[in-house]
Amino acid sequence: MSEDKFIHDARKDTILVAEDDPNDRVLMERAFKTSLLKAELRLVTCGEEAIAYLRGEGVFADRSNYQYPSFLLTDLKMFPGDGFSILEFLQGTPESAIIPTIVLSSSNDLDDVKKAYTLGASAYIVKPQDPGQLVELLKVIAAFWLICEVPEVDEAGRRLQTTCQGKLGERFAKR
Repeated sequence: MSEDKFIHDARKDTILVAEDDPNDRVLMERAFKTSLLKAELRLVTCGEEAIAYLRGEGVFADRSNYQYPSFLLTDLKMFPGDGFSILEFLQGTPESAIIPTIVLSSSNDLDDVKKAYTLGASAYIVKPQDPGQLVELLKVIAAFWLICEVPEVDEAGRRLQTTCQGKLGERFAKR
């Protein structure tokens, strides 16, 4: 079975990465390029920039160039605005909170893990120290999240209304 069978050709995927370490950003770019995944990679350096991207504000206002991301990968410890601020923003905007958000941090502190999941993280992964292992991990993360189905959103990232009438999800239509 070819790898392309698992790639969603019908949608244009965008990966938003919030990472302040320039070395890790270079490794991330390399990992995503060598994985041959059909996705646009957008890098920001802090939580405030990530939130501006998600809101479509400032330089990110042109959604034809800065598409709403298919998934978000964030470090925790950044300034200004850390990974928790991104998670809080998403949790506070339920119409946009459906984006899969993966925390990739060097912190293995149990309180950080607990807080990230409490704020809605889809996954929490501790960054490997070895650059080669990081590249391989990023390939696996992207390959997995890009095959996952997510609800359709408009160009601003707001969930599109669907009709649940006559479907199993009908009992949740009001939510």
